[in-house]
Amino acid sequence: MGLIEMFQRIVRHHSFVAVRRDCRRAAGRAAATVALLCLLLAMGGCGTKQKVAIPHPEPVDAPLPAPVDPMADAAGRIRVWHTLMQEKLAASPFEKLESVNRFFNQLQFLDDLSLWGKEDYWATPTEMLVSNGGDCEDFATAKYFTLRRLDIPDEQLRLTYVKSLKLNKPHMVLSYYAKPDSDPLVLDSDKNYIQAATERRDLLPVYSFNAQGLWLNKQRQEVRIGGSEQLSLWQDLQQRWLREAVAGSRPTQ
Repeated sequence: MGLIEMFQRIVRHHSFVAVRRDCRRAAGRAAATVALLCLLLAMGGCGTKQKVAIPHPEPVDAPLPAPVDPMADAAGRIRVWHTLMQEKLAASPFEKLESVNRFFNQLQFLDDLSLWGKEDYWATPTEMLVSNGGDCEDFATAKYFTLRRLDIPDEQLRLTYVKSLKLNKPHMVLSYYAKPDSDPLVLDSDKNYIQAATERRDLLPVYSFNAQGLWLNKQRQEVRIGGSEQLSLWQDLQQRWLREAVAGSRPTQ
């Protein structure tokens, strides 16, 4: 055997040994892998499955939407007014008075000059609601017309000019007479509660009127002095109130 052949046999022998060694190593790693898989499968059966804790964020309460104010715009105020007249039609007289007084007293006090550009203007209830305010005459007349729609007879209601002794200025309120000779109840834009006239020592009556007549107050005694047609602003307001029927209102005759 030559030297070259001997060298080739040695190389082949060492290669075969290395291959066998590598195979044994691979077989060992494969056996270890199989054993690990078996162990994992044994641990993963139903009933023994370990639960993985998944973190959940704390619930965050979404902010509630801001409540909608039904009196926030002109259309809303008119809807609330119409709803009030529908819901209170069968109520007691005092409940009608109280509901109407509180409803209109939500509006702002605004003088005629800043609102209408006039020294004296009597607004209809619709105009007042659209403007979101008015002066003392507007508050009193709006309550008057609304209570007429609620079937309070005209003879039980009077728009009363008074002098506010506390403020030393003229003022208008609405008076309700349960009976012709009874102590009237006063609906005032300055107060949400209703009081009898004898309890309002801060108010000095001057004259009063409704659709039928005009009364002068002398020493807190009422004397009829004629019809209310003498009051031009009042006559103009009633005519405009009647014309609102064209726009869908049903003013009281």
